This record gives sequence, structure tokens and C-alpha cells, in this order.
Amino acid sequence: MLISDLFEETHFALLANKVRSFLTILGIVIGIGSVVAMISIGEGTKKTIEESIESIGSNLIMIYPGFQRSAVSQVRGGFGSSDTLTKADADAIINSIEDVKYVSPEISKRYQVTAKGTNTNVNVTGVTADYQLIKNFEIDNGSFITDQHLKNLSKVAVIGPTTSEDLFGEGNDPIGKKIRINKIEFTIIGKTQTKGSSGIGSQDDIIFVPLSTAQKFLTGGDYVSTINVQVSTQEAMPGVQESINRLLLDRHNIHDAKLADFSIFNLNDVIDVASSITGTFTIFLSAVAGISLLVGGIGIMNMMLTNVAERTNEIGLRKALGAKNIDINYQFLAESAILTIIGGILGIVVGWLIALIIAHVANINATVSLFSVILSVSVSFLIGIGFGYYPASRAANLNPIEAIRRQ
Repeated sequence: MLISDLFEETHFALLANKVRSFLTILGIVIGIGSVVAMISIGEGTKKTIEESIESIGSNLIMIYPGFQRSAVSQVRGGFGSSDTLTKADADAIINSIEDVKYVSPEISKRYQVTAKGTNTNVNVTGVTADYQLIKNFEIDNGSFITDQHLKNLSKVAVIGPTTSEDLFGEGNDPIGKKIRINKIEFTIIGKTQTKGSSGIGSQDDIIFVPLSTAQKFLTGGDYVSTINVQVSTQEAMPGVQESINRLLLDRHNIHDAKLADFSIFNLNDVIDVASSITGTFTIFLSAVAGISLLVGGIGIMNMMLTNVAERTNEIGLRKALGAKNIDINYQFLAESAILTIIGGILGIVVGWLIALIIAHVANINATVSLFSVILSVSVSFLIGIGFGYYPASRAANLNPIEAIRRQ
């Protein structure tokens, strides 16, 4: 049988019963669309989480203070709830450990901040000049905290865009204006660009002040709440983390690592864990969506078996006129494959639209990847061949005389 004849016969057979063909294609569209949408949403969610975490800083190690555990009780309080880290610890890290690019200690606390006629409750963070480089903050207007501000205990502040709108209204330039934090007046010298959420909290609803000023006038102590360390390369992260651990244990006179009064977090490990969780979730959703493909495949087999039963006389007549078993087999396999390929293409379009809608509503980066397209087309083709093989074989093996006699 010529290829052109095969496609002509397939076209005629599928149009002979439009409603049945449409419903069969619809089953494949739903299955393929579900798989494409789930893979796209899963990958988009994974990418969104990774970008949110990476926006905090790249190659970042964060050190938090924590209650020192008792050797008897083996109980430890939550990190960040005690005063065990100092700026001197941060200075020791940058001066003693190789592959450390920047170090910035910080102290953070929420305060009621007032401006002329307005007020807001916001997180005030005392930082050093390197904090901007570590955390990838860009200045929209003005300037960031400098070493001179730290040295002079300057009462200056850099505010986020959300805080600026809350205190001074949308579109107003806050540079040079005064705010009061804990009844102490600060002058605004800069406003950061919009950065969004880090997955931990908003990075736009914040105020930065010099670390020395915060310790002197706000917290009244020499301790810090976090030490941020940026490592020169990702490959050096494990070694630097171990070196920091040994250095701080030695500085704090702790001989048993289990009794450490600090906690070290590697941001790359957090990203890996988040990626693993979202990856597993994507596989689960895709497996559930794959059930729709199985149902669609069963629908194809049911339609093809019905076609074989309805076209028994036609099959018998063709075989009597010289058609070979392989010709009959090819004809029914072609019908099955065409149904699934059409359904697969439409399913990709439907899945893409679903992914875009959900991405818009949920504010995630969901895009159809080449992998999901290739996977969907391949699966749809295999379903067409797999579920169409039995009906095609059954048609090809019909006895022509008995087939012609059937009414």
C-alpha cells in the first residue's frame, strides 16, 4: 500500500465518525495537557524557589547564635535567640580563613518607625558596607552604608521601597528626610531597588542603619544576630564552612562540637533540599496526570475495536481483493497513531495555556520546556501504537470469507 493511499484511507475512516474521533482525541488532549501543565508548574515552582533563595546571596554561609547546650540535658534553644556572636568573630573569619570573599555581621530587630505624620512597624537591620555586596542589594536612589558611617556612628538610614511608600507615600523621594527609630532621629541617605520576597520575608520592607550605630543607640550591646559570609567559589563552600566551625569553637572555648553555641547554614544546601522536594512533588503530580493518559489510551483501543467490528465486511473485501495482513495492520495502526498525534499536539497547547494561567495566578515562573514537549509527543505516539496494536492485529487476522459473510 502506498503512503499516500494509507493517509487517504486513514483520513476517510476518521471523518466517517467525527464525534467518536473527537471524543477519543479529547481523552488524549486531557492526558497530555495534564502532564505538560504539571511538569511546567513543577519546574516553574522549583525555579521560583531557587531564585528566591539565591536572591538572598550567592555562595552564602550564614552563622546564627544559639543557646549553648548543657552536657547533662542535651537540650538546645533555637538559633538566633541568644547573644553568643560578636563583630570580633566576623573579623576573625575574614582575617583567618582563605576563600572568604566578604563578611558582614548584622543585628536585626523590629521597631515602630515614625516620620512626619506617619508610622510603620518595620525590620531595622544594622549592617556593614559589605552587606550590600553579599546580599545583592541595588541602590535606586542615594547611597548605601559606608565604612565612614560605621566609624563615625552616623545616624543615617537606607530604606526599602515598601517602607518608603508606607512612610512617605508612593512616588515621593525619601532622600534627606528624617525618621525616628526608638525615639532617635535618622537621616535617610538611600533607597534600595525592589527585590521582592526571599521566601523568608520581604526584602523591600526594611531599613538599614550602620551596625555600630545600631549597637550603640538601639540594642545597647556588642553582639550580632547573624554573620553573613560570602565564599569566593561554590567548590570552596564545604571547606570554608568546616574552617568557620573550628575557628568559632576555638574562639568560644568549646571543645565538644555538639555543645556549639552557634549554628552554621550553607545556602547551597538549602537550595539542594528545596530542589529535591519540588522535584519529587513534580514527579508525583506527573504520575497522577499520567493516569489520564492511560485512560485516553484505553479509549483509543475501545474505538479501534469498535471500528474493527463495524468494518468487518470492508476488511474481508479488501483481503479478498489482495490486501495483505500487513496492509490492514498498517491502516489501523495509522488511524490510532494519527489520533494520538493530533491529541498530543492539542494537549501541548492546552497544557501550555493551563500552565500560563496558573503561573499568572500563583505568581510563579511556569514555562513549557522542550523536555515536556518531546516527552508528551513521544508518549502520545507510543500510546497510539501500543493501544492500537491489538485492534490492528485482530483486523489483520480476520478470515476474509468469514468477514465477508458477517452482516
